[in-house]
Amino acid sequence: MECKTLSNGVKMPMLGYGVFQIDDATTERCVADAIASGYRMIDTAQAYGNERGVGAGIKASGVARDELF
Repeated sequence: MECKTLSNGVKMPMLGYGVFQIDDATTERCVADAIASGYRMIDTAQAYGNERGVGAGIKASGVARDELF
């Protein structure tokens, strides 16, 4: 995956999976599927109201949190 190095040295993947307007019940599956497909950046925000689904999807993916952005 192509990454961009930010001014603080952190590498951010250029392609991310967005979860805006995905209901919390569906988000877990969508996030886990996205990570399994190779995504390493999940574009999310507290205002989306689906944080639990994002967290559950990350946990279900089996990919270490420090490998995700």
